Amino acid sequence: MKHVLITGGAGFIGSNVALKLVNQGIKVTVLDNLSKQIHGENPESDSPLFLSIKDKVNFIKGSVTSRKDWLNALEGVDIVLHLAAETGTGQSMYEIEKYVDVNIGGTAILLDILANEKTNVKRVVVAESRAIYGEGRYWSEELGQYVYPNERPEETMSQGDFEVKYKDCKENLKLVATTEDSLIHPGSVYGITKQVQGQLVHLVCKSLGIESVSFRYQNVYGPGQSLSNPYTGILSIFSTRILNGNEINIFEDGKETRDFVYIDDVVEATIKGLTVPGISGEAFNIGTGVATDVMKVAETLNKSYDKKVTIKVNGNYRLGDIRHNYADITKAKDLLDYEPKWDFEKGIKEFAKWVLTQPVKQDTYEKSIDEMKQKGLYK
Repeated sequence: MKHVLITGGAGFIGSNVALKLVNQGIKVTVLDNLSKQIHGENPESDSPLFLSIKDKVNFIKGSVTSRKDWLNALEGVDIVLHLAAETGTGQSMYEIEKYVDVNIGGTAILLDILANEKTNVKRVVVAESRAIYGEGRYWSEELGQYVYPNERPEETMSQGDFEVKYKDCKENLKLVATTEDSLIHPGSVYGITKQVQGQLVHLVCKSLGIESVSFRYQNVYGPGQSLSNPYTGILSIFSTRILNGNEINIFEDGKETRDFVYIDDVVEATIKGLTVPGISGEAFNIGTGVATDVMKVAETLNKSYDKKVTIKVNGNYRLGDIRHNYADITKAKDLLDYEPKWDFEKGIKEFAKWVLTQPVKQDTYEKSIDEMKQKGLYK
């Protein structure tokens, strides 16, 4: 590994990976459009993520939807880490063309170039997402098998019943960790685009003799993540609301769970994906293997900031949201020697400490909720 291209390399994961690689003496090129949704109104002067890499990498301001920008960025590169993507699950349900153009179209341009132009690329590593699984994996004692429930219907959620159901099952299902061979059935446009990204990369790279690896990241968090993006990142959204003195509205009943994985662990896993031999064609879950409920997140952040904003559980819900999902990370442990070092309590403490060093961002969360209400996605 001599020269790595990181698309989306000014983003949260990408910038942290870039800095680590630079410190190891690896040449890094970053292709990023410095999206205002992530970096704020004046990214080139105000974005901490961009400024952290600005003078340390070969930075190209451009888009993965531009063939010209791809060709420029790929010059001399032997490994591609493709992270650039639109990432809001709810937003993807009404900005469909943008999500498909960037996530699928941008990946298609990369692969078209690899198939038809002369490059030095030996491996492509692409970010998939936990979103490709839709609802997580469950065990049905009644059926004696693992089951994969579909989206929860509006008629049951409107009555305050948020638990998942499965056809022909009368008894409650038991949540279990989601493995890489679990059913892939995304419940959002975003999830579909990430699924297709991974499939395209593995299929085309294999035909070209180029190695491919994909990562199904869980909920990544930590110092440096965008505090101004109201469409993704529950820890950022809650933090911004708390520091603005605004109440937190917990969706559903607050018992929905996610797998929160600290940025340092994600960086370690990602770099192993760039370098470990013998893993071509593999997809890896990257998380902690621990399910944490949303109510605990809100209460922990309130305590971390020494605030007492109101936490309201009033039964609102978003159509298409999953109830639970946490990762089985056995495969990453076995093949990548991946072992998360940060538990939730330790990671949140470090995250909150960093947030308090940052200017308090304007809380634009209600705007994103209004958009979903107008589209009939928020109830």
